[in-house]
Amino acid sequence: MTALSRYDLKGRTALVTGAGGLLGRQHVAALAEAGARVVVTDIALKQAEAAIAAIRESAPSADLVPAAIDVASRDSVRAAHDELSGRGIAVDILVNNAAIDPKVTSNPGVMHSSRFEAFPVPQWQMEIAVGLTGAMLCSQVFGGEMARRRRGVILNIASDLGVIAPDQRLYRQPNVTREEEQPVKPVTYSVIKHGLIGLTKYLATYWADDGVRVNAISPGGIFNDQDPAFVEKLTKLIPMGRMAHVDEYRAAVQFLCSDASSYMTGQNLVMDGGRSVW
Repeated sequence: MTALSRYDLKGRTALVTGAGGLLGRQHVAALAEAGARVVVTDIALKQAEAAIAAIRESAPSADLVPAAIDVASRDSVRAAHDELSGRGIAVDILVNNAAIDPKVTSNPGVMHSSRFEAFPVPQWQMEIAVGLTGAMLCSQVFGGEMARRRRGVILNIASDLGVIAPDQRLYRQPNVTREEEQPVKPVTYSVIKHGLIGLTKYLATYWADDGVRVNAISPGGIFNDQDPAFVEKLTKLIPMGRMAHVDEYRAAVQFLCSDASSYMTGQNLVMDGGRSVW
């Protein structure tokens, strides 16, 4: 087997959660490009179908299957698994990508709701249910089947903020004078992404004897026409001096989901332009 042939995913089926989002679509495209059939999932079928339509504009021959999964519901995950099994589709690769990325806004208040002291418990529970519990449930159902078949790959999508803490200076608003009204990156995002790395290590050792490899990737920020002032502040924290291009993680996903990384498990691949090194 040549080095390049190890990236070939022909004959394998991947499932990507939260595939309707910016990065989710890139994961789907990367896996399809490597030859995999990809089950494209989101909380609603129309979102999965919209992602497929967008991907097929540049990859019309991609083998893509839409499915609706509410990752926070074990019943929904199980129902999707059973529906796919009934169609003869067995998942070989699971990409736990679904998450809620809370956007930092400058809405004024007595105390900004993003701040730790005021962070709403229902918001905490909802975001953890999707970003962390969802990865656990999908791994239980789809990873458990992989372990029974004694072959499979799980990739958890973490973040550079799963390795470092948010630099809250990025979100400061110059026109806000009261400290308690300054917006911050909420606590949930860091907790979830750190938790995904912990889940990665746990499952990698738990299923090591069952042929299931589990790794994580921690991307840095992706340029998506953000506020120029924010981009300028962020890029000063990145040794490479820029944010990532939207398609810049594709090859890494192909590596981590294929036999090219066959002796790698329990690891977190940090791709952040060097931000976590400073």
